[in-house]
Amino acid sequence: MIRVIAGIAAAVAGGMMVTPRTAQQPPAKQSEYLYLWTSAADSSGPDFLAVYDVRANAKTDRYGALVTTVPVPGRGHRTHHTEHELAADRQLFANDFGSGESFIFDLSKPAAPRFVRQFEQVGALMHPHSFWRLPNGNVLATFQMQHEMQGTTPSFVPGGLAELTPRGDVIRSSSANVPGVDRRVRPYSAAILPAIDRAVVTTSDMDNRDTTRVLQFWRLSDLSLQQSIELPNGPRGDEGYRSAEPRVLSDGKTVLVSTFNCGLYLLDGVAGTQPSATLVASFPRKPGTSCAVPVVAGNYYLITVPAWSAVVSLDVSDPRHPREVSRISLGPNDVPHWIGIEPNQERVVITGYQAMKTRVLLARFDRTRGTLTLDERFRAPGSTEPGFRMENTTWPHGGSGAGVPHGAVFSR
Repeated sequence: MIRVIAGIAAAVAGGMMVTPRTAQQPPAKQSEYLYLWTSAADSSGPDFLAVYDVRANAKTDRYGALVTTVPVPGRGHRTHHTEHELAADRQLFANDFGSGESFIFDLSKPAAPRFVRQFEQVGALMHPHSFWRLPNGNVLATFQMQHEMQGTTPSFVPGGLAELTPRGDVIRSSSANVPGVDRRVRPYSAAILPAIDRAVVTTSDMDNRDTTRVLQFWRLSDLSLQQSIELPNGPRGDEGYRSAEPRVLSDGKTVLVSTFNCGLYLLDGVAGTQPSATLVASFPRKPGTSCAVPVVAGNYYLITVPAWSAVVSLDVSDPRHPREVSRISLGPNDVPHWIGIEPNQERVVITGYQAMKTRVLLARFDRTRGTLTLDERFRAPGSTEPGFRMENTTWPHGGSGAGVPHGAVFSR
């Protein structure tokens, strides 16, 4: 069971002055393709985007079939985050954190994507990590760090944010390295709240050299840092460290923030001068793993919990008291990490580490009841286990080494 923390404050302060948004119904049509941002397991091959056929009406031997791959320049990289869902313009941003490079793909022809462009630094900002769409269609990117010279010695300091066009051209950028900010801060991911002119930014160090409990609040209109707070720890004593992924709930104003240390926090006063966070739930931790990527689907919040080798569905209709309603339990050495949800919220893609390193799974999601079940149909021909392992495959771009998927999104 999750640990639910009692006696917390209300989800949204009365003074936020936010116009409530009616949650839109997801589209009825299922996605036809699944895109997996993949690196070569032996580092000898290029990163590539793999396209799989997930059409619901496909013949049995075609459901989950590999359609094509799109390689990018370079070798021995470390594929990491893509955008968490495919934008309306069907341009997909994906980063390779090992090299500090990011790549843009055009998915306007869903079965035949093409590589468009790559980019690295924006001014002094280095190692982009996460990408989020703004209402104008541009992309807000978090950058982990930037160079600073102390005498003749280079060092790394907090990175910042940048607004980019869908082609990756820089509109503006802003540094997180301002007086009073902990030098160990590394902008990681973000939640966008345009109605109140705010972005909530988490600050974990991808290289795990340092850890803080810092959470930041930026003004969207000019990309200026407004406040920084520390997430409070809970009964275990470390829940607030390594802030990970903030998510806006379906009302368009309530924000939950997960930490890699498996805490879950509800934010209050996001638009004000004294924002705060309250621990509302926590999960057990497994050494060497981290609670990771969540998604929001209506009144449900889905998150990976490695200590259980599970993906868990929480009812967050009362965000002060998250309640588990379902979970998918995987093998004892499976570490689920990334999850992405189909636009119609009927399927969830899962990638991970350890025994899941080369494996991709699909789950079925009942958005009325919040329940999760493995998609047993999505499996390799003749396989005794659900899902596909990206092994023993001759890739269309060349080579046959195992692939390691990370970021994953469905077509629109």
